[in-house]
Amino acid sequence: MTQLQDEQKRAVAQAAIRYVPIGSVVGVGTGSTANYFIDELAKIKHKIEGAVASSESTAQRLREHHIEVVDLNNIGELPVYIDGADEITEHLHMIKGGGGALTREKIVAATTKKFICIADHSKLVRVLGKFPVPVEVIPMARSYVAREIVKLGGHPVLRQGFITDNKNIILDIHGLQILNPTELEANLNQITGIVTNGLFARRGANVLLLGADKGIRTVEM
Repeated sequence: MTQLQDEQKRAVAQAAIRYVPIGSVVGVGTGSTANYFIDELAKIKHKIEGAVASSESTAQRLREHHIEVVDLNNIGELPVYIDGADEITEHLHMIKGGGGALTREKIVAATTKKFICIADHSKLVRVLGKFPVPVEVIPMARSYVAREIVKLGGHPVLRQGFITDNKNIILDIHGLQILNPTELEANLNQITGIVTNGLFARRGANVLLLGADKGIRTVEM
């Protein structure tokens, strides 16, 4: 990660704070950019009720800042979810899950009124697919799922030495040019043994805060 990317991640994390309603419970993502947001959220922790974490690592970082971690089952709809992306298009479709938290991220996103994606300029792409699409897989289905992915034109690679928070494995799908991310997201989810996949198209972001050379660019749908 370059110094410029680092600065842009910090800037968009700071900008995302204005989307956090006072007195609310906030959905918080996973990854380096989300970590910057947690650090910023700590500065206003007295103004919020707590946060829902999309991974065990996020929950730990929230607790280190003395921000209450709230069980998603104990609340209704979240007003806002703030997270990064591995790739994102102008249509606000994303690939997520480079850190392996895609399933919990997708659950939190599904319960959220507004999804704010925060990213540095390198994450914006015209077509998704240069970054491999992660899929979380039940371990006994690994070989079957891999064969089915090959039929879709992808090259699945086991993420070595990695187990998700849900005790499953990750297959990273290389070699895809994703012209219809919504369709591919649905097709992958139909493969028995896949818990979910890292395409966030059916429920994409509502707002993108993108770090740019001349400040922050805002893209809204």
